Amino acid sequence: MSSTDSPSTPTPQVVVVTGASGGIGRATAVAFAARGAKVALIARGQAGLDAAAEDVENSGGEALTIPVDVADFDALDAAATRIEDVLGPIDVWVNVAFTSVFAPFHQIEPREYRRVTETSYLGYVHGTMVALSRMRPRDRGTIVQCGSALGGRAIPLQTAYCGAKHAINGFTESLRTELLHDRSNVHLTIVQMPAVNTPQFSWVLSRLPRHPQPVPPIYQPEVAARGIVFAADHPRRKQYWVGASTAGTLIGQKLAPALLDRYLARTGYASQQTGEKISPTRPDNLWEPADGPDGHDFGAHGTFDDRALAHSPQMWVSHHPALVAATCGAGAVAGLVGALTRRSGR
Repeated sequence: MSSTDSPSTPTPQVVVVTGASGGIGRATAVAFAARGAKVALIARGQAGLDAAAEDVENSGGEALTIPVDVADFDALDAAATRIEDVLGPIDVWVNVAFTSVFAPFHQIEPREYRRVTETSYLGYVHGTMVALSRMRPRDRGTIVQCGSALGGRAIPLQTAYCGAKHAINGFTESLRTELLHDRSNVHLTIVQMPAVNTPQFSWVLSRLPRHPQPVPPIYQPEVAARGIVFAADHPRRKQYWVGASTAGTLIGQKLAPALLDRYLARTGYASQQTGEKISPTRPDNLWEPADGPDGHDFGAHGTFDDRALAHSPQMWVSHHPALVAATCGAGAVAGLVGALTRRSGR
């Protein structure tokens, strides 16, 4: 039995998180650490990795930092070998690392598009490939992809990111069918995320006139992390949705995609920018980590704490469908009994 089958298993899980220096990756590493996991932290920037390792250890976990670019398969494969040598066999691999460009498509250079794809899509392919090469022989383990509502419903100014997230969905779905065909006990799932208050809006390359922002409603990265941990514990469902906005977006895309096209063409530019002009000295992490020479740690949160939600009722409901069904059923029965009693009394 894999240690992912029960969160109460005494043996500490060995968890790998890519993009662990900030945002969702950082929060996810801390969430696993709070359960006593051994967490391997993968990212490019050493300052963010060091700070993330301190967070992991302060939360009760064991940390191993490995600075590596997920676009480099050989380096990532070597990192996985080191992780297993130091921490033990990998139980859970979480792909989070990404980069992007905020700009209209005609303002993005081909080499920038290639770079986003190599990190935000091929980085997931590489991570999955590296994890599977170790999990398949043992016939156990779980891989969790950090997806996005934008992988089901694209928006303007993010063609490179949306393209990568759509590709991850197709790749994951195809691979899942292969694992099912092989009757493998290695599990693969994806968690579709809403807009999250992460540092990406302060470090992603932007050619917008004003400061980028997530499209409200905005959730804290800890909400996303709870969704990932739950998916790792219950990986048999092919995908999970985090946030009511994710559910509404993906359902709306199925019901009225042309209406959403027109709506986003009208509102999508303004809703992704604040009123603040972008600084000409703003850092970006497309080619180098943003926590580079100055050693700045961006942390898990972005600059939108005052607008971000710390809870998602939708996610709680999706994680407890039997309880919700039973409660709704009991409520319906109680209502029916009350109505019949009143009718009988009359």
